[in-house]
Amino acid sequence: MFKKILIANRGEIAVRILRACREMGIATVAVYSDVDRAALHVRKSDEAYPIGPAPASESYLRMDKILDVAKRSGAEAIHPGYGFLSENAKFAQACVDAGVKFIGPTPHSMNLMGSKTSARQQMEKAGIPFVPGTSRGLASFEEGEQVAERVGYPVMLKAAAGGGGKGMRLVRTRQELRSALESAQSEAQRSFGDSEVYIEKAIVNPRHIEMQVLADEHGHTVWLGERECSIQRRHQKVLEEAPSPIVDSDMRRRMGEVAVKVAQAADYTNAGTVEFLVDQSKNFYFLEMNTRLQVEHPVTELTTGLDLVHLQIRIAAGEKLPFAQSDVAIRGHAIECRVYAEDPDNNYFPSPGKITVLLQPSGPGIRRDSGVYEGWNVPMDYDPLLAKLIGYATNRKQAVMRLERALYEYFVAGIKTNISLFQRILGDADFQAGKLDTGYLDRLLAKANPAVSVLVPKSEIAGLEKIAAIAAGMFAVLEPVSLESDSTANKNGSAGANGSVSSRWKQMGRSETLR
Repeated sequence: MFKKILIANRGEIAVRILRACREMGIATVAVYSDVDRAALHVRKSDEAYPIGPAPASESYLRMDKILDVAKRSGAEAIHPGYGFLSENAKFAQACVDAGVKFIGPTPHSMNLMGSKTSARQQMEKAGIPFVPGTSRGLASFEEGEQVAERVGYPVMLKAAAGGGGKGMRLVRTRQELRSALESAQSEAQRSFGDSEVYIEKAIVNPRHIEMQVLADEHGHTVWLGERECSIQRRHQKVLEEAPSPIVDSDMRRRMGEVAVKVAQAADYTNAGTVEFLVDQSKNFYFLEMNTRLQVEHPVTELTTGLDLVHLQIRIAAGEKLPFAQSDVAIRGHAIECRVYAEDPDNNYFPSPGKITVLLQPSGPGIRRDSGVYEGWNVPMDYDPLLAKLIGYATNRKQAVMRLERALYEYFVAGIKTNISLFQRILGDADFQAGKLDTGYLDRLLAKANPAVSVLVPKSEIAGLEKIAAIAAGMFAVLEPVSLESDSTANKNGSAGANGSVSSRWKQMGRSETLR
């Protein structure tokens, strides 16, 4: 087993990985940009090293700097989390070349599944069902026109190297095709440095359902159940749950078997997710494979009782999976909300700034994966995800009620958050009935004069906020953290003479070392 792991990430996922390492007795190394020097993942780590200015291109995306820290710190492995370099095959190869274990799939598998067109070609060879369309980038407008006529409008144009909705266009008629293709190619080039775009049949009101897989380095691959990810905004997931309200045991088994075939066709190892589109007749089609740990992995952990980060590390260390497919059982129901620093009253625009008050929910069945604390300044330089709030119960109805209760205990002041959006979703009749598809959230947000709350009248919220702020001030036990500049640290990396940094950090759970 590894003795020391470097976490090449920030925020809640870095904290999540740090906790798993601590539980396994593994020392941790954090990296941080200039604006993240006081971040929670830095405070929780055993060692932390600066890697550059705030822009990710100058810090968290600098492979050379991260590998240099791994060498200087003696880290034997690197966990990339999600985002940043997590699906970068060049970085995975650079780790191999440097003699550092990359906790994830091989560069070969990442290359194969990283391009949507190469993935479709591989699935075509393996007999995996995927949405009708092309398996290669369009060579011309005329080819796109022919394919669209063959599969039938509406169609989707998608960037081969894309994700997050970039380079994606819905085309309803022949007249829209040319301008949409030019626009998609241009955006794909700007976003990914690759203008390749392919075409596929657009499934009307699909559900987006994914299957978690794990594969060790000894040829064993298992599926761990599905996640419903249909609630999306701008092609980005907002709320996920497991299991899906529409998937029965037979459909789950069939989807799982297909997901395993996908992983095996890609010679895949470690944790991965196979994503499907599901039509109204419950037919499912391969969409893509995410070659990393997913943001929504906690709902799978709660419904299977397995720790995916522990298993990722053990697989990377060469261990065999400690269970067989027949040992996997789905129990209960879990729902996850992605809590962002964004303003619901301003088209969900990012809301950076200082968190002046933070009251977080707890109680039976509630899990929080958080990367922030009271007094932290949320920077504007990165994805504004603050935390993930997950509710777990024996059935879906109870999980909804439990999570709804927790959301009304959640209070953040100083910045705007999307907590009210989740209160609205969980109180919606269609959501409660499991009537979901990828257009659900757009329809919900388009409803006139929505009720902000079914539990707390809007007129009372301002008063409750004032009470919460006063209460937080009265019961605060920690003073704001005071971090001194790097120039005051001694050669061993400790804080200045008064020890203010380490004393505050001990109150956070552990004494840390900045380097």
